[in-house]
This record gives sequence, C-alpha cells and structure tokens, in this order.
Amino acid sequence: MNTTSAPLRAGVPSIGALLLAACAGYGPSGLHPGDSADAVSKSMGAPTARYTLPQGGTRMEFARGPEGKHTYMVDLDTQGRVTAWQQVLTEPNFESVREGWSQDDLLMKLGTPSHRRSGGRQGGEVWSYRYDAVFCRWFQVSVKSGRVSDAAYGPDPMCDVNRQSAS
Repeated sequence: MNTTSAPLRAGVPSIGALLLAACAGYGPSGLHPGDSADAVSKSMGAPTARYTLPQGGTRMEFARGPEGKHTYMVDLDTQGRVTAWQQVLTEPNFESVREGWSQDDLLMKLGTPSHRRSGGRQGGEVWSYRYDAVFCRWFQVSVKSGRVSDAAYGPDPMCDVNRQSAS
C-alpha cells in the first residue's frame, strides 16, 4: 500500500467543498425573504454599491468581476431584511432604460457598468454593460450632464480579443 496517497485522498473532499463554497457565494440563490443584511454579506461578500430605494430600504449591488456579465441586486426593507433579489443585466432591463433618466436611476436599475469611457466629441461618458448574450455584444448608455442621452447595443470588443488570440 502506498502511504503517500492516503493524505492526498483525504484532502480531495475538502478541496471540493471549498470550491463549492466559493461558487455558492457568486449569486444569491441561498438567500431567503426575511434574511438580514448581515446574512447577505456573509453569503455574497461586500456589496459593490448601496442605493436607497424610493419606498425606503436599501438595494445592495453585487457586480461580479471586472468583466462580469452578472450584477445581482438584493433589496432590503427598512428593517434591513431581504424582500427580493434579481440579476439585473438582462435585455428586458436594458429595454426599460429611457432618455432623460438620471445617472442615479441608471445605477439603481443596472448597477456599476463594466467600463466607462469619455464620450469623445459628444462629451459626457459612455457606460458599457457586459451580459450573457447569444451574440457577442454589450449594452452601452451615453450619459451627458448626469442624464441618459442615448442607449444601444454594440459589438463587445472582448470578442475581438478572443478572436485574435484564437488565430
């Protein structure tokens, strides 16, 4: 019997458990209505932003990764208890964005963008949001003087990088 393999086999389940625990913290699937803000932070880590909800309470943002395609918003009532959560980087949410919205409205709806860049000749900024798309595109919003001036889908430059590295 090889005695060096026994400790290795004993370590395999604990590595698997660690990997599962890391994945479990990605999204809020383990949360339940009524859970506390502390339970949310334990489950998902520190929020990337917090917003005050119009009806009172708080929305906690969890943007996943600098190039992430998922941003989870967890809503808490005035007592700090979970009322709802959702993944907000979706086409229905993008389609709801309207010209004239404040940048605060945009952040409340979609969260922190993947990228921000100068708007060039038009001024302002362009906020870009990556998301799970069938085709390689992202959603871009022009923000000028703190207001949404335009929004559209465009090709995601990350795809060009992936195509060039595959060549």
